[in-house]
Formats: sequence, C-alpha cells, structure tokens
Amino acid sequence: MNERYIVELTVEEREALKALVGGGSRLVRDVKRAQVLLAADGGESDDAIARMVGVGTSTVYRTKRRFVEGGIENAIRDRPRPGAGRTLTGKEEALLIATACSGPPPGRSRWTLELLAGELVRLTGRESLSRETVRRRLSENELKPWQQKMWCVPTVGPEYVARMEDVLDLYAEAPDLSEPVVCFDESPVQLIGETRVPVAAAPGRPARVDYEYRRNGTANLFVFLDAHRPWRHVKVTDQRTACDFAECMRDLVDIHYPSAAQIRVVMDNLSTHREAALYQAFPPEEARRILRRLDFHYVPKHASWLNMVEIEIGVLKSQCLDRRIGDKPTLVDEIAAWERARNASGARVRWMFTVAKARDKMRRIYPAAPAGAPTRLAA
Repeated sequence: MNERYIVELTVEEREALKALVGGGSRLVRDVKRAQVLLAADGGESDDAIARMVGVGTSTVYRTKRRFVEGGIENAIRDRPRPGAGRTLTGKEEALLIATACSGPPPGRSRWTLELLAGELVRLTGRESLSRETVRRRLSENELKPWQQKMWCVPTVGPEYVARMEDVLDLYAEAPDLSEPVVCFDESPVQLIGETRVPVAAAPGRPARVDYEYRRNGTANLFVFLDAHRPWRHVKVTDQRTACDFAECMRDLVDIHYPSAAQIRVVMDNLSTHREAALYQAFPPEEARRILRRLDFHYVPKHASWLNMVEIEIGVLKSQCLDRRIGDKPTLVDEIAAWERARNASGARVRWMFTVAKARDKMRRIYPAAPAGAPTRLAA
C-alpha cells in the first residue's frame, strides 16, 4: 500500500453518499464504505478513518483505490461474483422434482432432504449429494414435500348457492330486535390440570409450568353470537347431545330473547341440529311452543366459514382458552369473565361478504342456468 489515493468528491457525489448513510435499510458494508469516502474527502488519515468507521486500514485503502479507479458505484457496490457452478444437470434437477412430488419410500411418511439426496444418488449413480443442494433446488421450485395441507372442495351446486345466499341475506339485513339473527355452534375443549404447582413469573424469569399434565376429561361449549349487535354467550356442558341442543334453543327463546317475535338461527348441518331434537327433549306442546319462535337457517355443507360464530370461537380460544384449565367450574368462571368483558367492550364481527360479492368472486363456480331459461321475471 505504497500508493496514496486522494478522494475528492463533487457536490453531487457528496450529497449522494450522505443520502446513502442517512437513508433507510442498507447493507452495512455499503454504509461503511460511504462513511470512509466522506471521511477521506474531509482530509482524515487512513488510521483515523479506520478508527471512526470501525474497519481495518486495508478496507479504507481498497475503498479509496476503487473510488479513484472507477467512481462511487465501483467503490460502494461489490462486483458480481461468478460463484460455483450448479451441481445438478438439468435432467437431474427434473428427476429431483419428480421424485419430491411422488410418494415417499416404504416405511416413511414423507420425504426429507436426506432421503431425497440418497434417492437421487441411487437413481443417478452419483457418489454423493449434499442436503443443501437438494434444499436449494426445492426452494427454487417452491417445493416442500414434507408439508401437507388439509382442504375440502365442496360441490357448489344449486343447494350450496341457495343456502349461502340465504345466510348472506340475513347478515346484510338491518338490525331488528323483534327478529334477531343468532349464529350458533359448538366446540369441544379438553380439561388439562397441572401435576405440579406452576412457578410465577419474576423479573428476568418467565413463568414456569411442568411439561407433565393431567387430562381431566372434556367439556363442550355451545356458543351464541348475535349477527347485528355486540352480544355473545357461551354455555358450558358435559356433552353435546340432541337434548343439550334443545336446552340451548329453549334458553334462546325464554332467557336471551324473550321479547323477540321470531329468532333466526344460523348453524351447520350437525345431526342434532334439527327440530326433532326438541321433541326428543320436551313434551310435544313444549317443543312446538319453542319452535314457533325459531327459524333455522343452515349453512352449506363444508362451508362452516359462512357461520359468523366460527370467528368468535377463534377469538375465545386465543384470548381465554390458550392455557391449561383443569376443571369445569374454573372453565365456567373464566369463560364468563371473558364473555362479560367482551360484551361490555362492544366488540362484534363486521361481516363484509355479501351476495353481490359472492356472485362476482364465485361466478365461475355458480351453477349455470339452463339454455333458454328466463333471466328475470316479466314486469
């Protein structure tokens, strides 16, 4: 480093470097090189620049030399590097992708990087293949053969559309206390008790629970949600039989909405969600009295997303039930506290999906009208 390179910046270059140093997210090495050039332009020695910027004197020397030889871009940005050649040929990469998309070997539930590398060695006769090479080629093709997603593709026919639009019309109605819309569903919950007393949190130490736990059975949650006002209610039961469902419907009529002329209930197609459940639980006159005040509306099969209460159940689980609760009385008390606070806060589900949006977004899967069928009624 006998040659001495002098950095003299123009006004434009100086402003550009200051903008780079004071800008947003930049590579640290680019910022440091800009700081080196600015300090060198100010007349600082290489040793002083190295101390101020926190780099070695060799870095200062190289940055100044690259600036003198090629300007700011040459000094700040790294030159492209060729890197190592690709390990796999085009045919071998195609074979890897095909293998990853096929079933795993006998005795294994899914492909792993090691299994894929070993299989490609066997198929191509290579001596070896690293898992990193396999990972890179899979990443390039957005393949993750060890993952899987569960999904359900319902048959979208006239019945699906009719039920969907019926429920969406209910959600779009103006609030009416004489005919409320109540979404209803149930969800199981496990009662998990502690085997040892948890240790409370302290400054610098998180709370501690033992990895062992005691399973104390299960409970069932019946969840009600008003579609048009900030009200929800959770009833905790031991099970979810037809009689339990009937009791919930009687509560809805006699306790929660005693003044309503008719209550529209949105729910799924569970076998217990039927008018017959009330005749199973009560005398005929009592069952008929309750049913006169109820109007059941069913979401399409495999379309639980249309039931607004599913969103509320997710909130309940994340805000209240994401912990160990060991017995039913505690579960009842904790859920009641959550319910009171959430009702008092005025929280409600803001449903945005309408019939018009459904017809627009799902028009390709809507059932087609028969040829020659009238599109509208005559006036």
